[in-house]
Amino acid sequence: MANNKTNRCLYRADFKSFIEDNPYSILGRIHNAFHGPALTTTDEAWIGEINLLQKVLLPWKDDEAEIIFEYDIPRLGKRVDIIMLLRGIIFCIEFKVGQKDALQSDVEQVMDYALDLKNFHRYSHDRIIVPILIPTKNKTSSKSFVHSVYNDSIFNPLITGANGLQNLIKNVLQHLGANTPGTIKDWIISPYTPTPTIIEAARSLYENHSVEDITRHEADKVTTDATIAYIYGA
Repeated sequence: MANNKTNRCLYRADFKSFIEDNPYSILGRIHNAFHGPALTTTDEAWIGEINLLQKVLLPWKDDEAEIIFEYDIPRLGKRVDIIMLLRGIIFCIEFKVGQKDALQSDVEQVMDYALDLKNFHRYSHDRIIVPILIPTKNKTSSKSFVHSVYNDSIFNPLITGANGLQNLIKNVLQHLGANTPGTIKDWIISPYTPTPTIIEAARSLYENHSVEDITRHEADKVTTDATIAYIYGA
């Protein structure tokens, strides 16, 4: 298995196929699936990620596990750098190549990806999701594993440099007691549907409102007209 079957990603494979393949062959598959010109810096980032992950994932080479590059998050109009489905856990990984520090905006970015998967990706609804931010030149790694305030089986984002990624994954698996190999069947073709809690919240919010209330603009007409006039005049 080494394809992007549903066009939701640029590349996917089981760990063994990924690790044993030539890095430039993988890069070629990513290019073939990519619509638009790839910049030199993008190529360098992809090949760096491939080389790193082929080494990092060696301890799990024979696991029933999947790696996915550039998975599409349609609601956000973005792609996650890497999704790993390992021992029933979803690792959501975002690289910041050449960066030393973990910026707050980057932490929020990887958390947004994890929240989107949890709340809108059906086959992720009942799974543990571990977002990891990798400023590649960072010298430290997260030591504590804390669930987010949302109480929904999402970890607070973990941070590590490239050199600490393998140990971080090992520590997460140990912390969760995830000892049984196994991927998440058909995860890649999961429909995008909101969780029941989101649907319930929307219903609760509007069940006592008329259609007029729901369609009503929150801004008053004077403010709206002034805004529109300003835009047209810009």
